[in-house]
Amino acid sequence: MSIIKINRNEITAREGANLLWTALDNGFFIPNLCAIRNVKRPAASCRLCYVEIEGEKAPVSACVQSIRDGMTVQLDTPGVARLRNTAFELLMSHHRLECHICPKHKQCALQDIASHIKAKLKPHRVRKIVRDLPVDSSHPRIRYDPNKCVLCGRCVYVCQEQGSGTLDFSFRSIDTLVSTFAGMPLGEADCNSCLACVAVCPVGSLTLKPSV
Repeated sequence: MSIIKINRNEITAREGANLLWTALDNGFFIPNLCAIRNVKRPAASCRLCYVEIEGEKAPVSACVQSIRDGMTVQLDTPGVARLRNTAFELLMSHHRLECHICPKHKQCALQDIASHIKAKLKPHRVRKIVRDLPVDSSHPRIRYDPNKCVLCGRCVYVCQEQGSGTLDFSFRSIDTLVSTFAGMPLGEADCNSCLACVAVCPVGSLTLKPSV
């Protein structure tokens, strides 16, 4: 076992364990969207879990750091806040804001993160990028709204690990989105309806249709 400090609080942790999950399991909130427990190669794509570690030259992503004895970690330094808040604003710059009618309202990771870091959901330093992609309601149980997707990759991972491998990333740069092969409607794709994608979506992009 190792002794580390997080925000000057001493905790005991397993040597080599993941720093992000160790912090979360011990009651220290670190914003994250793309993290999945026990994944061997974290994506580190959301850029929200920055922390400062004594001895490192710059803030690092907690999801790719391993516990080592004597590690000293700070979660809310000015440098961390600057990088984290900028990453959050960039995410929100192309996220469709309609919280009042979203099925994930008050259960959304973006709302939780904004509350914790005292940020606005509507970006004020970067230009809003308006996307008007069609909502896919072709599946009998799943509704997919790509305009709300934050590209965390959780659905892609679980679809390939637990489902039929239907979902993957398509295109590049600002046009990147989660899609099926050749962009066919989800209801026409080889989806086995395991609903794992819905379970891991942290926002209102993949949601269950209301029961009828």
